[in-house]
Amino acid sequence: MSKFAPQNRDESEKMKLIVMTKPTFFVEEDKILANLFEEGLENLHLYKPGAAPMFSERLLTLLGDDYHSKIIVHGHFYLKDEYRLKGIHIDDAFTEPPTGYKGNLSRTCHAISELKEAKRHSNYVFLHSIYDSQTNPDEKQSFSREELMEASRQGLIDKKVFALGGMNLDNVREAKDLGFGGIVICGDLWNRFNIHNEIDYKELLLHFEKLRKTIE
Repeated sequence: MSKFAPQNRDESEKMKLIVMTKPTFFVEEDKILANLFEEGLENLHLYKPGAAPMFSERLLTLLGDDYHSKIIVHGHFYLKDEYRLKGIHIDDAFTEPPTGYKGNLSRTCHAISELKEAKRHSNYVFLHSIYDSQTNPDEKQSFSREELMEASRQGLIDKKVFALGGMNLDNVREAKDLGFGGIVICGDLWNRFNIHNEIDYKELLLHFEKLRKTIE
């Protein structure tokens, strides 16, 4: 049983599943991403902090046009138009989008107090960090159970807010009960493939399938 009190919501309303890329590039990345798309991934966030844009261009070129409409880019926003991507993501609640930008826009909020305003001007927002990160050991849980429950009761957490940070199979139900519209998966997926000594990524794909079925 979830430790959170369930929020009233239509049980037929399906949560969204977003996969965020590993922060660094690696050799098999385009092949794994293509397989994830083939397995039903609808929304990939291309997040490569500090990397030169040419590496993102190379990855997008390797992936091919068929998948570009399912990709949201963090930074290097010109890639959105050049590769006809789905949209852009701003990694805070305050930075203005590029002048004249009219496409899909999402943001990351780092405080519950940022949610109300950020949601007004975004297709959806991430709330970070719900649990301890499985990618960055320095990123710890930011909110208590009581704070999240109160935000849910106030309607601040809703279908436009996605849970980011430490999300995995074990806490999907808690996120759903709180009223999150989706979850963002990163470390829970990428930690199942060692980029230095593995070429078989079947375990990663099988885990994605489990995640996809869990949110249905």
